[in-house]
Amino acid sequence: MSSRTNTRIVYMGTPEFAVPPLEALIEAGYTIPAVITVADKPAGRGRKLRESAVKVCAVKNGLKVLQPTNLKDEDFVTELRSLNADLFIVVAFRMLPEIVWSMPALGTFNLHGSLLPKYRGAAPIHWAIINGDRSTGLTTFLLDKKIDTGGTLLQIEHPIKDGMTTGELHNELMSLGPELVLNTVKGLVSGTLSPIAQNNELATHAPKLNKDNSKLDLSKTPDELVQQILGLNPFPGSYYGDFKFMRARVCSRMHTSEKPVLSVSEKRLYLDYPLGSVEIVEIKPNGKKNMDAKSFINGLKVAVLPLD
Repeated sequence: MSSRTNTRIVYMGTPEFAVPPLEALIEAGYTIPAVITVADKPAGRGRKLRESAVKVCAVKNGLKVLQPTNLKDEDFVTELRSLNADLFIVVAFRMLPEIVWSMPALGTFNLHGSLLPKYRGAAPIHWAIINGDRSTGLTTFLLDKKIDTGGTLLQIEHPIKDGMTTGELHNELMSLGPELVLNTVKGLVSGTLSPIAQNNELATHAPKLNKDNSKLDLSKTPDELVQQILGLNPFPGSYYGDFKFMRARVCSRMHTSEKPVLSVSEKRLYLDYPLGSVEIVEIKPNGKKNMDAKSFINGLKVAVLPLD
């Protein structure tokens, strides 16, 4: 396995985030006997089957695609073993059973959107923004029996700019993925890269976002509230009442309100609540598209709109 052409890699991934590393592996000349991704899913008004971004990339490059619904299925495991892969790579896929991740001689490594052990879990990029971090990064690590706990291989740190949304940070991190994946493969194949055990005492959790933790948290300070709004943009959006708040910024205004209200002052839109005010830059009313504050103000008939 001294050259790229005889290093066999099975690649597993689903969304757009997982496409650039796959493209980089193809361009670098590695042998990819199969790509594994989720089953096609109905989407849109017509409920037509939609292929994952990784499947689209794999088909475009003439790669074999497997779409198992059960990763423990005997037929799938048998077919996977028959591929004789030296290494599995996972980028934004799903939790693998041990019978799968333990299969290849060089192991299975994952590309994760944080500097592990910080932000183990499903939404590391979101929580870095929500918590107001000034930097984050990417980590490659070997899979083991627990989620995001395996030995780390390589890391790259990346700054978080003021006012950055999760979507913007996601795109910047996505551009860093290919190089980190390629360097990890080179290190594992050459035997020059060894895993480093994570310090579990430093671990923090990045849970999946749901209706409970996506509601605008009015116990937060204005600075923290802005970070929550930015951290939930573009998905799932921080909601309260009939609105999703998509973009906001800290302001000098300090109009507290016992109950949350949207108010207009000098052609600017503010959310006033018990702890102060934040300026709303982008908002999404239920059933409508995102709109900037100016467009929203133009459609308002009142200067103060209660949210409760």
